Amino acid sequence: MEKMVIHAQKRDETGKGSARSLRRNNMIPVILYRKGSSIPLKVPKKELTQFINETAGEKVMVSLELGDGGNKLALLKDYQVDPVKRELLHADFYEVLLTEKLRLSIRVVTTGESIGVKRDGGVLQHLLREVEIECLPDKIPGHITVDVSNLEIGQSIHVKDLKTEEGVKILNDPDEVVVNVIAPEVEEAAPTEKVEEVVEPEVIKKGKKEEEKEEEGK
Repeated sequence: MEKMVIHAQKRDETGKGSARSLRRNNMIPVILYRKGSSIPLKVPKKELTQFINETAGEKVMVSLELGDGGNKLALLKDYQVDPVKRELLHADFYEVLLTEKLRLSIRVVTTGESIGVKRDGGVLQHLLREVEIECLPDKIPGHITVDVSNLEIGQSIHVKDLKTEEGVKILNDPDEVVVNVIAPEVEEAAPTEKVEEVVEPEVIKKGKKEEEKEEEGK
């Protein structure tokens, strides 16, 4: 897998005040976690922002180069952004060892245009967007790609159909559906009701004089 470098320094200062001071000096407070322990660090805002933008949600291992000459291999766990200013505030990493297997979630990305969609007007459903994997840190894929080009209406791609490199084990149910193509929904026209015209019997109203004549003739 790819590996990027971020220069980091250990920090003793903590709290909101020190975090604001760091950010004013274009540094970002960072926590590096490892099996219940944690190390507070600070990293250049430019380097961390570039790393987040370039990886864009991919699982990419980073080498945190410490000022004392040491380094820590890590994966980005989480980061916080100011909701108004959209500026980076804080980040969490967790340390990894090349000899220890990890369990983590990886994105599933589709590629190609399904023949069932392009030719037959079907609808592509991407049902499983992440899978859980187990592997050594240097085997972690940024994402898993699935080609849907040959998928026709009524066909599916399952977890067991996903291709990964040797040493990467997918932990999801092998029969779980990742993507499928379904027939387009056809809106049925509402049946037209035939309204039968009801012909009412003609009522001939008789005037008062006609009624009087009838009475006299009786």
